[in-house]
Amino acid sequence: MREADGTRRPGVEHRLLTVLRGFGTEPRVAAAARALSHTGEHATLWIAAGLAGAAADPERRRGWLRGTVLICAAHVTSIGVKRVVRRPRPRLPVGEPLVRTLGRHSFPSSHAASAAAAAVAFGTLRPAVRRLVRPLAAAMCVSRLVAGVHYPTDVLAGAALGGLMAHRGAGWLRAGRATTRDGAGGRGHV
Repeated sequence: MREADGTRRPGVEHRLLTVLRGFGTEPRVAAAARALSHTGEHATLWIAAGLAGAAADPERRRGWLRGTVLICAAHVTSIGVKRVVRRPRPRLPVGEPLVRTLGRHSFPSSHAASAAAAAVAFGTLRPAVRRLVRPLAAAMCVSRLVAGVHYPTDVLAGAALGGLMAHRGAGWLRAGRATTRDGAGGRGHV
């Protein structure tokens, strides 16, 4: 829509992003958004968590490693979609983005894709881990809005992509659980 002076009126998504970016003016919120953005770059946090899970949970080591592969696949797929869609990063009238981005394109959010994939994959392997990973993944998704580097639909699409990929790979994750020769747990084959 256009204003009386002929300028384009920001849409609902742009207004919502402006409100969320406004939360980043509070120093603690800005620091948290920056930290989540930096640790989520190239799915670093989630890859490290998957490798730590593999080291700490020998019974599900293959599952943790497979989950890490799914997270990487979600991240790489989101980058491929970005190169096709080529949606530019948001430009807001209030405040500069809190973080620099490596790329110019925003749809879908790769941070959201890897975060959602981690929440689904790690929760599939260890339901108790779900209570920790889901809020952290959600915070990472929101951090991209507070940082002002993604539109809400970028984050939703990234989360849907990552969550769907990990959900589709859930059977493969469960098959990665080790079994003993008698099938009761321990060593086995992939």
